[in-house]
Amino acid sequence: MNIADKSVASIHYTLKNDEGEVLDSSEGQAPLDYIQGLGNIIPGLENALAGKAAGDKVQVVVEAADGYGEYNAEMVQELPRTMFQGVDTIEVGMAFQAQTPAGMQVVEVIEVDDETVTIDGNHQLAGQRLHFDVEVVGVRAASDDELAHGHVHAEGGCGHDH
Repeated sequence: MNIADKSVASIHYTLKNDEGEVLDSSEGQAPLDYIQGLGNIIPGLENALAGKAAGDKVQVVVEAADGYGEYNAEMVQELPRTMFQGVDTIEVGMAFQAQTPAGMQVVEVIEVDDETVTIDGNHQLAGQRLHFDVEVVGVRAASDDELAHGHVHAEGGCGHDH
């Protein structure tokens, strides 16, 4: 069976940046399972895996626009520290959920001083070209439940109701 819309693909992957540094990998872990065509993974990788079958090995370069998007300087904001009432310690690298016009979004603290906290709503990999080494481990049809929920279920379901 080949990877097509509404199929579950199981892949092992290693993600590197332009400098060849490993940013993420499934090595030593269970493969990543996703449903093709539902946007479970970034578009550039999903498009490159369409039509592949178990045993296929591919190298994919994904430009930022087809990955986590271009870096957007407008997503960096300096906020008054008073907006973080109830948080005793604010440190660089902390993540918060913020309500934005686009919905809930995770923002990362990138700078802190006595008066202000600077946050960045860009994904950590925004603006980067991504290099994937992928091995397709398996392909199967998605169940009706998985399609209704929009994600792959482990044995015994996903543990929540929709």
